[in-house]
Amino acid sequence: MISVRGEATLLVDPEVADLTVVIIAQARDRREAFERLVKRNDEVLSLVRSYGDSIDRVESTGVSVAPELRKGKDEKIRSYSGAVRVRITVADLAILGELLARIAEFEAATIDGPHWRLRTASPVYREARGRAVAEAVTRARDYAEAIGSRITGLIELADTGLTTTSVVPRMARAAGGVVFGARAVPAPAPAEPPALDLEPQQQTVYATVEARFQAAQPDFPTT
Repeated sequence: MISVRGEATLLVDPEVADLTVVIIAQARDRREAFERLVKRNDEVLSLVRSYGDSIDRVESTGVSVAPELRKGKDEKIRSYSGAVRVRITVADLAILGELLARIAEFEAATIDGPHWRLRTASPVYREARGRAVAEAVTRARDYAEAIGSRITGLIELADTGLTTTSVVPRMARAAGGVVFGARAVPAPAPAEPPALDLEPQQQTVYATVEARFQAAQPDFPTT
């Protein structure tokens, strides 16, 4: 029996990018704060949906409206603040820079992202597994040949791991004074906002398998 491990590492471009947009509103009256929040949320969603099939998914992941108290013992309510969290999955990465720049024009919006990734059902994972199996077979044959034997059958094949990590990101270049990162600050408004020039963060897919093969007895020379 010959036991080996097969490994494969692929460096590929991401397939989608996730953004989280936090929309905020504030007013002295709770209802007014909520109405402002609804209006701003609708504006952001309308913009995102205008990109059609370029957007894979839009999800509202949280809503909050809370009072803010004045300092002191009386605990009087000073105002109300609200927030909506929206998660956006962009399928067409070519429009990502433009979308970010247009969202950044909303003064009451914060952007977190992009977070690059592969799709859950990406064919890259299958390719990585296949390469890992091929590597295991090659290693087993190499060991068998080294002792004058040959592989005659498979005893066991086990999947020991399939992971995805991101390569250290390259810096995204911001145009027109837009700061890209945890906080998006709007630039002076031109007729059309300048698009961010982004370089997608490459993904590393790593797969390993363990295999045991049956091998023929080697013909060792007799002395």
